[in-house]
Amino acid sequence: MTDYKAIFGKKIKFLTSDLDNAEGEGEIFYSDTDSEFKVGVSSGAWHSGASMTTARYGNSGSGTQTAALSSGGNVGPSDTRTTATEEYNGTGFSTGGALPTATRSAAAAGTQTATIFAGGYDTANTAEAFTYDGSSWTGIPAINTARRSLDQHAAGTSTAAIVAGGYVEPPQSDASEEYNGSSWSEGDNLNTARSVAAAGGTQTAAFLAGGTTGSVSNATEEYNGSAWTSVNNINTARSALSGGGAQTAGIIFGGSTNRTELYDGTTWTETADMGTPRGNSAPANQPGANTAAVAMGGGTPISAAAEEFNVSAMTITAGAWASGTAINTARESAMTAGTTTAGIVFGGNPSNKNESEEWDGSAWTEGNNLSTGRSAGGGMGTQTAGLCAGGSPKTNHTEEYDGTSWTETADLTTARQNNCYAGTQTAGLTAGGQDPSSSVNASEEYDGSSWTEGSNLNTARLGGGAGGTQTAAFLATGNNDTANIANVEEYNGTAWSEVTDIPTARQNSSGAGTQPAGLVFCGNPPLSSQTEGYDGTTWSTRPSLATARQAAGYGTLGTATSTFAIGGETPPVVATVEEFTGDTTALNLKTITDS
Repeated sequence: MTDYKAIFGKKIKFLTSDLDNAEGEGEIFYSDTDSEFKVGVSSGAWHSGASMTTARYGNSGSGTQTAALSSGGNVGPSDTRTTATEEYNGTGFSTGGALPTATRSAAAAGTQTATIFAGGYDTANTAEAFTYDGSSWTGIPAINTARRSLDQHAAGTSTAAIVAGGYVEPPQSDASEEYNGSSWSEGDNLNTARSVAAAGGTQTAAFLAGGTTGSVSNATEEYNGSAWTSVNNINTARSALSGGGAQTAGIIFGGSTNRTELYDGTTWTETADMGTPRGNSAPANQPGANTAAVAMGGGTPISAAAEEFNVSAMTITAGAWASGTAINTARESAMTAGTTTAGIVFGGNPSNKNESEEWDGSAWTEGNNLSTGRSAGGGMGTQTAGLCAGGSPKTNHTEEYDGTSWTETADLTTARQNNCYAGTQTAGLTAGGQDPSSSVNASEEYDGSSWTEGSNLNTARLGGGAGGTQTAAFLATGNNDTANIANVEEYNGTAWSEVTDIPTARQNSSGAGTQPAGLVFCGNPPLSSQTEGYDGTTWSTRPSLATARQAAGYGTLGTATSTFAIGGETPPVVATVEEFTGDTTALNLKTITDS
């Protein structure tokens, strides 16, 4: 240790627990608990991400891991192309502006707010090209050679791009074209004509690797702005692969394999495998992607799933739903309150139950019953200070829970069922619902002793998902008597205002979290496993429930990164519980010897 201090100018730390952040990378410390010397080390690894709203392959990718774009593609086992565009923020997907033409297997490059999209297949090979500004697509001059199977054959930016190779009728193409922001010009041809390869870099420093020449290829070529040059081969020949990054820091992955390779400008080196082999997935292809990549969709069968790749000293565990401990009594449309370590579920169907159960972080135990059996009411508060308001059969009854027993308190002004909820026992909020012949827009506030009329919703609804507080709530989805809706409203303690719609319209969904960090999950019809998160501005996808269901616990239980889906109807009515945990990170540690 004297030598270590002399060399590095600091002592080795003695710690009772492991370092837990990225600042520990490369730092040696002694774990007193494990009686070992350890060091934080970087490594490459793939982990699951949130799914796209629309499963597809042959979609084109651009951007970065935290600001990616998936455009077009094929959504069916037959040639069913789509105009769908989805934006990825590193956590989930949200809907972007639709392509003017349903197209698959096009080339794309650039950023999420400045992407170029060229060629591909609509009803035939196409030369059409477009640019995306972060909200909508605009037509630009067509490429000179119509072609498809360009899935990942572009590099550069929306004003300085190169597209090379592809498939004409027949065979593979060696054509290379450059875009300067206003027109396309012919560039130097590839040495090896190919399609379904992967590209990365810039217009003047690009690479193209793998693909098919009629047979699967391992060839790599580099472009310097004037000519293509054959360089070292990739380790595993493959087609329908994805990739990106820079000419001196590139990445390829997938295809007919789950293998990943990194490029340093000279040599390709294999690194961590993908979780699932997949071809024709859309990558984030901008420089930098070789240490922070994403693969969106692709595969056989067609997938909506995304995977992320990171080279980091931090091990990322993706957010996911996992099986939890089942409640004792199966029920749907039950009310809930509390947290994932101290929760309570009460009421529910069938038979408008009055039973309640408490959760202590390891087991559900029977608690005292509600005074009035009901389902589909509003639940809010904590395990020791809960609130139940309204419910079915239509009632205005309100009850408070003190951790031991339920006590009736002041009635709601408007009797309702399938109402939404937010807040606490002393500052509660309920809005919407059913009276029961039609949906209502009325909202009411509770101060711990009485309910008072609040501002009306802009859109009457029943069966939505909600979260937040009495002065900062959100309410998403539901049914307005005509159809399921994707409408979302926020409450500021005075008035409701309409904000960005949620991607998937549905009713009988559940909510958790706060106005700037919310979660809505499940619903119908059809029965849904969809989960979507809110950042206060935009909704995006989150990992789906394992089991599609509706009416899984109505109440403010947990947060956007730690909540339960309790019971519900799958069908049948079930007692199963799923627990959601958001992304977590931990320092990647290696044990070393004192030598």
